[in-house]
Amino acid sequence: MTASRTWTAWSCTVRLTVDDPAVLGAACGELKTLMDRVDKAASRFRPDSELSAVNSRAGALVPVSRLLVDLVDVSLVAAQMSGGAVDPTVGPAVIAAGYDADIETVRRRFPQAPVGPKPVAGWQEVRLNRKLALLGVPTDCALDLGATAKAWTADRAANVISKRYGCAVLVEIGGDLRAAGTPAEPWVITVAERAGEEGVLVTLAHGGLTTSTRTVRRWQTPTGYNHHVIDPRTGLPAAGPYRTASVWAPTAVRANTFSTALVATGDAALGRLKLAGHPSRLVAEDGEVTELSGWPTASRAA
Repeated sequence: MTASRTWTAWSCTVRLTVDDPAVLGAACGELKTLMDRVDKAASRFRPDSELSAVNSRAGALVPVSRLLVDLVDVSLVAAQMSGGAVDPTVGPAVIAAGYDADIETVRRRFPQAPVGPKPVAGWQEVRLNRKLALLGVPTDCALDLGATAKAWTADRAANVISKRYGCAVLVEIGGDLRAAGTPAEPWVITVAERAGEEGVLVTLAHGGLTTSTRTVRRWQTPTGYNHHVIDPRTGLPAAGPYRTASVWAPTAVRANTFSTALVATGDAALGRLKLAGHPSRLVAEDGEVTELSGWPTASRAA
């Protein structure tokens, strides 16, 4: 038997599934508590978050919690792993593109013209003293941990819940999924560009499965739509060949690193993906689908 609960947080759908219904309530409490802690540490939309304090004091080293140290550390590893395609210093570029508030607020307001491309300082410029828990960014730079914080939270929650309650668990936060424990049967997952739309069915017994897309978090401007995935090479919303990428990897963070890199920089990220050997499904701008590195050929329309 399995039990599941779904709610909305971080402007996305959150779903927790366990194979022991008796622990569902406690497990949901664990996930909500962790998400609240991450939000207070790393949200760029909260003026009282630690990340906002760091960004507002660009040029200085700021004392931060161990949680934010971990979240920034993960983002820097992702940047290095992706060759800079997933860069946490894209904050000013994201804001310049128009994503300067919660996505629903951005969508509801009168379309505004983008400010223009903002240079990306580069992840190598972030100063993180792990031992002393100090964090700093250069002047005119701001961190945005959106590319990795959700995936890290899914990984952490799945591992903690599985070990604490002795159950198999599936955590989904937006397009980031993580399975932990040993389910009697693999979880059946619908992989789609947008929630509720037609997709393909795959099974997931362990590890992370993430989908990154420029078709969901987007908003109207006077000249068309903008979206939140920034190409660090240009400081503009990505315009590469892939509008959506789904990737499986041992963790959600690793999967998300590759799926985001593919949408952000397109073919420039393909070599790293193929070398890593992670199964992936790419959707081109014209809708053509490419499956790589062992993506299950038996997947079928949902």
